[in-house]
Amino acid sequence: MRSVCLRWAGGLAVGTALAAYASADQLQDADALAFLQKIAGAARQLNYEGVFVYQHGEMVETASIVHMVDGPAEHEKLATLDGPKREVIRHNDEVSSYYPEIRTVRVEKRAAKRTFPALPSELLNTITEHYTVRRHEGERIAGFDTEAVSLEPRDGFRYGHKFWSEIGSGLLLKARMVDGQNHTIEMFTFTQLKIGGKIPLSAVQASYAAEHDKWKFERLSNNDAKDADSGWIVKNQPAGFRKVYEMRRSRPGGGPHLLTHIVLTDGLAAVSVFIEPNPASKKMSDGPAQHGAINIYTRTVGEQRVTVLGETPAATVQQIAMSLTPRGR
Repeated sequence: MRSVCLRWAGGLAVGTALAAYASADQLQDADALAFLQKIAGAARQLNYEGVFVYQHGEMVETASIVHMVDGPAEHEKLATLDGPKREVIRHNDEVSSYYPEIRTVRVEKRAAKRTFPALPSELLNTITEHYTVRRHEGERIAGFDTEAVSLEPRDGFRYGHKFWSEIGSGLLLKARMVDGQNHTIEMFTFTQLKIGGKIPLSAVQASYAAEHDKWKFERLSNNDAKDADSGWIVKNQPAGFRKVYEMRRSRPGGGPHLLTHIVLTDGLAAVSVFIEPNPASKKMSDGPAQHGAINIYTRTVGEQRVTVLGETPAATVQQIAMSLTPRGR
């Protein structure tokens, strides 16, 4: 009964969102894909540096970003400008996260998730099967003229999006995720930006490089985390979502058991699945939960604890959780 109610509610929410987008011109699939691919390419291929604001519910954070391309290599530095100090340095797919307060660097392979202002070009080909794309009038953002599109979900398993990109380069300058009532779930927007020009390699290196010998390094080695077939499958996943990442690793804090981490995405929305032994000493209730914009669903399958979470409607994480099963069952 709960599943039926959630699907009905999701469908009603999509119907409400339709009215918000109805006045905009719908793009043909080829034009919509070309627009989104331009955005995806710009974030990978251009040099740019700026400051952006991230809004998530009542929380607002500011960060600086520097992105530099050196032949086939991508380099990026992201630094928080308020709250606890943190730097994230990326060289292609290797990500090093610096935590000055605990003098620790955590190094790992980039997980399959979308980060502003990037879009994953390899996952965009089926976007128009699950979203209606409409063109909107642009606005001036960080000194640049933009063009805009909205992505209206065709079902209740994903949220809506609106993207504003710089007219010339296609670089994404503002991104807004909305629920079925067109309320903002999260938003990124540049407040300062420079596109193009030469960027020295030193600008995308960690500020704490000189102190490395005094810091603790935590690197996920091949023995600690590795691609793996966990033996779990999703028998009835929401249309458009597919597995892009599956790994088994030691649980943070140690312990003899491995944690399975699976990521499913439709190209914009991502859902994480965690599977681990269910401690007999801990009585934990199954069912839904919510943490800000993140919906969570947990259930026990045999002796395993399954947790599914994502910035998606509750129906999405519930359907994935309820469809997870060991292969052969």
